[in-house]
This record gives sequence, structure tokens and C-alpha cells, in this order.
Amino acid sequence: MRRVVITGIGVISPVGSDVDTFWQNITAGKHGITPIDNLDTSDLDVKLAATVRDFDPVGRGWLEKKELRRNDRYCQFAIGAAKMALADCGSDLSDLDPYRVGVIVGSGIGGMETFEETATKMMEKGPGKVSVFFIPMMISNMAAGNISIATGFKGANYAPVTACATSAHAVGEAFHRIKDGYLDACVAGGAESAITRLAIAGFNNMGALSRSTDPDRASIPFDKERDGFVMGEGAGILILEELEHAKARGAKIYAEIVGYGATGDAYHITSPSPTGEAAAKAMELAFTEAGLTAADVDYINAHGTSTPINERYETIAIKKALGEHAASVAVSSTKSMTGHMLGAAGAVEAIVSALALRDGIIPPTVGYKVPDEDCDLDCVPNEARKAPIKVALSNSLGFGGHNATLCLKKYEG
Repeated sequence: MRRVVITGIGVISPVGSDVDTFWQNITAGKHGITPIDNLDTSDLDVKLAATVRDFDPVGRGWLEKKELRRNDRYCQFAIGAAKMALADCGSDLSDLDPYRVGVIVGSGIGGMETFEETATKMMEKGPGKVSVFFIPMMISNMAAGNISIATGFKGANYAPVTACATSAHAVGEAFHRIKDGYLDACVAGGAESAITRLAIAGFNNMGALSRSTDPDRASIPFDKERDGFVMGEGAGILILEELEHAKARGAKIYAEIVGYGATGDAYHITSPSPTGEAAAKAMELAFTEAGLTAADVDYINAHGTSTPINERYETIAIKKALGEHAASVAVSSTKSMTGHMLGAAGAVEAIVSALALRDGIIPPTVGYKVPDEDCDLDCVPNEARKAPIKVALSNSLGFGGHNATLCLKKYEG
């Protein structure tokens, strides 16, 4: 039985594009939700988004200028976060067989910005104006492909695409491949950049987005007045490594991944199941694989999208998975600060969970004012909480009924 640890992290987010800034803002309860100012929203009901504003891939040495023109923004995020995570882990992992180092990085939507801009150009100017880079810029697997090209890692290389559960599945699959002996290390996570007119119109017309014009009352998970999620963007990348290799090279270790559960609701294309059964099963699978029980769970980073039905049904699932212990577990949603980063959310929230375990700080659910009797959990309202937590679950639930739960444990040798 091989143990798997997190030795490097990279994050590009609406609340910071380096790990220290990101974590400082998350623990301080600062959100990154602002008016949309890069799009014409005059005919859109949605006026707010959680946009990345401090991304400088050329200045940080992640990409050359010509590469910007050949990579969609989501892919730029992924490459930047991957290079950040590798620098953070303190090794290029060149001592390992390159076929034993994988890249499992997904995107829920892929190059939406490229797709929208190119479709408009074709309609206005004809097919001859479609770029030769259109397809590789648009497809969702290209983040994984480009990270592999940049690093030389030749192990398992693919891109899960499970909507909002995408990068949680990526991290979980990477964990299993290392645990089961197929890889020794893996770059895992996800990226998204879909704050475009077409994506906003689509999500809004299905009733998924908040129409609030108050940034402090837009993404408010577990609050009774929640009315939809706020679109976010960015990337989260983790370097997962087999424990003995990490120890041998003196790597710093953020946390240990000890369990992973993946299930399907088999219910509806967008709504989670009202029974919470499959989401509960994902949680149970995750902590059971770790050799733990419900009573061992100290913290849950909830999917917590701020939609009316998600928190209601996720609350049911948490109670079903943890039983009476659910009443004493801290449950927060950091989407209250980052917005919903879609395919990047699961990895970013796994990073949050790892840092929470490392520092003994539970991040808050900000913007919380009006309690909801259907969501009667300890949602850590508005202020971070110091607590000696040892076990955390991170939930991700995607359109289509895709459920993923990661179980992380404080590393204690």
C-alpha cells in the first residue's frame, strides 16, 4: 500500500495568483467578486463575476508572448499553475522515469473564449479566417497535453471532463494511479476560463447564475437568500508524489491524500439528486478507503455553489454520509470567495483543504446573513476558525450527476 502526498501547489484564482496571496485572502474572508468590465453586459441579466485580475504569464516566465496567441486563456492558466506547482515542489522530478510521471489535468468547458470569438469571426468574415490554431486552442485536453510538452512527463496523460467535478476527478485518479503503483508522481488538477457572453447567457437562461448586483450578496452559499452561482475562472494544480520518494528528496509535504470516492446520481442532467444518496456514497467511499469512519471527519469543503437546490441536497447528503456526526463537523464553501471556478473548482478546493489541515485554520463561508432551516450545518459563517483538524473531505458535484469526494489527512509522518 503506497502513500500519496501533496508536495507542490499552484493556483490562479480571483483572490490571488500565487499561493500565499490566495491563502491570505481565503483565511481573511476576502472575495474576488466584481462587476464584469471586459464584456458588454447591457443586454445580460448577470452583472458580476469572479475574474482573475493579476495573471501575468509572460512576466512570471511561464509563457512567451507568441505562446499567448496559441493558447486559450484556460490553457494559459493551467500551464502557469503547473509551472508554479513544480517550482513549489522543489524538484523537476527528472530523477524519475518520465513514463512514471503523469499529467492528469482537465477542463469542464475548454476553450470557450476561443470558440465564441472564432464562431463570430467565421460568421462575419467566412471560413477562411478561422485560425489554424482554433481546434488545439479549443479542445479540453490541451492543458494536459501542453503541460506534458513543457515538462517532458510521459506517463498517463489525459483530461477528465465532468463539468464542476472535473479537477476533483483528476486529482482522485492521479491519487489512485500512484497508490496502485502505476505512477510515482503526477501533475493533477484543472483549469477554466468561461466568463464570456455566450457562457453567461447559457448558464443564466437555465436559471443557474446569481443576478445580484451586490458583490457582497452574490455568492452566498447556505444563505437562505442565495439565488445562483457566480462565474469564476482560474486553475488549480497539485503535484502528487509517492511518500517515500518525497521523503528521500526532503520535500515539504502539505497533506496526505488518503481516499477518493466517485459516484453518479443517475438522476438529472443538471439537478443533484434530492435524496443525496450518491453524493453521500462518494463521501463514504472516500473516508472508508482511508480506513476512517464518519466520526474522524473534522472539516468538509462543500461543493456549496450558492444555488437554491445544491446546498439543500448537499446538506441531506452530508447528513446521510456522517449521521449524527454531521451536526459537529465544520462545513464551509470557499466558492463564497472564489466564485464557481467550474472545472478548476475541485482542485482549488483540494488545495484549500490541504492548507487548512497544514495550518489548522478552517476557511469561512462569507456573505452569510440569513440562516436556512434546510441547511442546518455549521457553515463557519464569515470568519475563519482555528481548529486542530486532522481529516478533511472536499466535495465536487457536476452537471450530469457526477460526484467526487477527496479525503485528505494532516501529514504527521
